[in-house]
Amino acid sequence: MPVKSPTTRPPRVSSFLIVVVYLLLIVVGQTYMRTRKSFSLQRPLILWSFFLAIFSILGTLRMWKFMATVMFTVGLKQTVCFAIYTDDAVVRFWSFLFLLSKVVELGDTAFIILRKRPLIFVHWYHHSTVLLFTSFGYKNKVPSGGWFMTMNFGVHSVMYTYYTMKAAKLKHPNLLPMVITSLQILQMVLGTIFGILNYIWRQEKGCHTTTEHFFWSFMLYGTYFILFAHFFHRAYLRPKGKVASKSQ
Repeated sequence: MPVKSPTTRPPRVSSFLIVVVYLLLIVVGQTYMRTRKSFSLQRPLILWSFFLAIFSILGTLRMWKFMATVMFTVGLKQTVCFAIYTDDAVVRFWSFLFLLSKVVELGDTAFIILRKRPLIFVHWYHHSTVLLFTSFGYKNKVPSGGWFMTMNFGVHSVMYTYYTMKAAKLKHPNLLPMVITSLQILQMVLGTIFGILNYIWRQEKGCHTTTEHFFWSFMLYGTYFILFAHFFHRAYLRPKGKVASKSQ
């Protein structure tokens, strides 16, 4: 995420156009499917979720290993002040793939629409803004982006594994959906903390940031926390009734 894009067009501009098209396609897709029967898409959904699960697991193993090495050799501060590592070959490779994956993951919404599942606000808001924020961080080498990418890989490893099992109708622990949402909320809390630390240490080497970076990081993590906490309350703490799964 923190590395400059090899393309000539600024990533933030490209991602903004992608998000606009994404939101328009949601409207078009829901309108088209309104009078049509839903598609099953079981096999494509299994393959889709399985591919994203494997990709996320590989990203998790590689980036957590890198972050753990940095943490145990030079300390936690350097994992937050991560900008000095953005030219490392491993970080550059996985940062670029991570950015591309945020575009690919927009396809989750197509399965929801074509299968006529409820499309809730937290789903499309999260998908679109994560792409914008990832692109922003990638272009500007936001130091705390190292943790943003690493934590996201980890959560998505569990989430897409669950989606694969659910699509294949395999047995899974009943608490797994609640665990995934809990991990997402934890990610928002830690992301906010890392963003605050990044701003506090902004004069340190590798930690340079601006008020703009801090503002958008804080705003997005804050809204994500509120939305996921609200979803958690409705889905798992409310005595009766069911709410739609966040995705797929």
